Amino acid sequence: MSLGIPNLDSGLESELVANMARVEELLRSHIVGKYPLVIETSRHLVEAGGKRLRPLLTLLGAQFGQPNNEKVIQAAVVCELTHLATLYHDDVMDEAPLRRGVESANNRWGNTVAILTGDYLFAKTSALLADLGPEAVRIHAQTFERLVIGQIMETQGQTEGMSLLDHYTQVIADKTGSLIATSARYGAIFAGASAKDIEILTQYGEKIGILFQLADDIIDIASETDESGKTPGTDLREGVPTMVTVHILESNNPDDAELKALLSAPIHDEEIVASTLKALRTHTAMKISRDLLVKYADEAKGLVADLNNSPAKDALVSLCDAIITRTA
Repeated sequence: MSLGIPNLDSGLESELVANMARVEELLRSHIVGKYPLVIETSRHLVEAGGKRLRPLLTLLGAQFGQPNNEKVIQAAVVCELTHLATLYHDDVMDEAPLRRGVESANNRWGNTVAILTGDYLFAKTSALLADLGPEAVRIHAQTFERLVIGQIMETQGQTEGMSLLDHYTQVIADKTGSLIATSARYGAIFAGASAKDIEILTQYGEKIGILFQLADDIIDIASETDESGKTPGTDLREGVPTMVTVHILESNNPDDAELKALLSAPIHDEEIVASTLKALRTHTAMKISRDLLVKYADEAKGLVADLNNSPAKDALVSLCDAIITRTA
């Protein structure tokens, strides 16, 4: 199993791979229910795979305490199940035909079944949380609140009194950063890490979440193939703002007028999508976005600098570099 982190210490890698296998086993067994259709629909995205970034960060966070704790595995599954549940709902809102290279649940079974499957996964998440205790429930409730607020902010558009850039950054911090932050936080808490390390790892997780989304924004434009698992121009077709397009939409340069008009709505014509991608790839907004990517990576690395030296600390730094490398 590839963890996606370069230059991992061999001992740490073996431990992480073994614990990720435990996460996968619990993830699959925990969603089993009484009804065949529910089993089929809830397994749909679990079996499709994914990066498993959230449980990986839970396991890495646990390295700063006593990592061999069953509650760490349960917490990792809580975070991944929450993420999967939101994907079922996201696909309904986006009317997405594909997810992780397979037909989306809403496309296969309809919106109602997709929504209810997401709700079912939230219910299974709650059962695990009950075993983890009231503090875990409270943290998860606060995280879920941010996830929902982030989605509402994205849906309603630019918030009055905020620049489009600040609005977008807040959206991705809430929608993506919050759950990834909680993933690292849970690992540290249930491994018995110090309060200082828990806080560092929580802040690091949020930075990594934002970094990961910014990388996806760049890949959606820079990639000329779908090797990354995402068809180039997807965000343009859906009219979804990204860090690259936000910089152009806020531009006062008269030369950007045509691009601004195109980016203000979904683009359905494939020829226009192709020409827009070509224009964006050489636009200064791409350089600005890449510079921001490096800035967030440096901030994340700066946070973990205060952790004790260990293979896990090195892995957190390498993860930042790996995310940047995805966009090269």
